[in-house]
Amino acid sequence: MSASTSEDLPGPDLGWSLAVLLRRWHEHVEQALADLPHGSRGFHVLTTVAAGEPPTQAALAERLLIDRSVMTYLLDDLEAADLVRRRVDSKDRRVRRVCPTDHGLSVLGRAEELVAHVEERMLGGLPPTQRELFRSSAATAADAIRLSAPETDPCEAVLRVVSPDVETSRPASDQA
Repeated sequence: MSASTSEDLPGPDLGWSLAVLLRRWHEHVEQALADLPHGSRGFHVLTTVAAGEPPTQAALAERLLIDRSVMTYLLDDLEAADLVRRRVDSKDRRVRRVCPTDHGLSVLGRAEELVAHVEERMLGGLPPTQRELFRSSAATAADAIRLSAPETDPCEAVLRVVSPDVETSRPASDQA
């Protein structure tokens, strides 16, 4: 029996392709964002709070599918690093809105450059128009999934791809 070569293997499917891309993205982005509290998760929080009207802490947790208690600790760390601040909502004093600080916006700008560099290296084998089409198509598909299955925890999905041997059967509300 001869050794199997890559030419002998069936073509990769979508799941395999996405898993390879996600694993590589996660590895390289975490390395690039090592100085940012909570790495890519902190990056996603900063990106979301800088995108427009400051979200409430609860809405931010829901949008990013992060357990509310985990979000509290994450925001504590981002606040300690002077990246975000929580301010009382003028319409409801029980509600806290999460706002980026000037320092947070500066850090986010640099983080976006680092992530863009990682993504360009990852997708470098594609012509520029295909890279943009891939990004756009992936964003459209992800938004459709988020809207149709809001309970899907992207952190658990990433963990399954990055560390398939780790047990991820905890309820989404317990995920960190």
